[in-house]
Amino acid sequence: MILETLQDIFTLEQLMEVFETYRSFGPFFAILLPLLEAFLPFLPLVVFIVANVNSFGLWMGFLLSWIGACSGAIIVFIIMRKLGKWKWIQRIKEKKGMRRLLTWIERRGFSPLFLILCFPFTPSAAINVVAGLSRISYWQFILAVLAGKLVMIFMVSFIGQDLRALITQPTRAAIAGVVIFLLWLVGKQVEKRLNTTMTTRKRGS
Repeated sequence: MILETLQDIFTLEQLMEVFETYRSFGPFFAILLPLLEAFLPFLPLVVFIVANVNSFGLWMGFLLSWIGACSGAIIVFIIMRKLGKWKWIQRIKEKKGMRRLLTWIERRGFSPLFLILCFPFTPSAAINVVAGLSRISYWQFILAVLAGKLVMIFMVSFIGQDLRALITQPTRAAIAGVVIFLLWLVGKQVEKRLNTTMTTRKRGS
């Protein structure tokens, strides 16, 4: 029933026209939208990735999405690193809760950042900001972003590369739905584990 309703609303012809129009804007637009998502986290990064791979093909769409998303995250990190020198930001950093969070990230470094960024439904935008305010090195953050976004964007690209098949083949659509749910579930577990670790550290300090 749901699949039939979606087919009525979004016909294959309409979707292909949308992707063709999207493609006409060129690769700059395909990079720009994922980049903007780093500044405006309410924007649908997953939708941008799916649009890119359906408009430019799996590998080119994946590459454009990866470049945009990584560039946006790194720019936000650099901006926050610069703003961190301002007095009002320093006062925020000295608050007890923020200080503990920054210390935790600085001690853990690459690993938690990589894990968070591997999954499409974790608060990566907030992590970019907090990491920028921390003393973690530029290269640690850049490496975590490049590697984590690589995993996440490829997973989304692979699942969403052929919307025609997802709409016309219910089995494939069901499998994709299960995979997306599992990614969401694992992402939430990672986020919960990180929050638990932070809470434990707060009690122990």
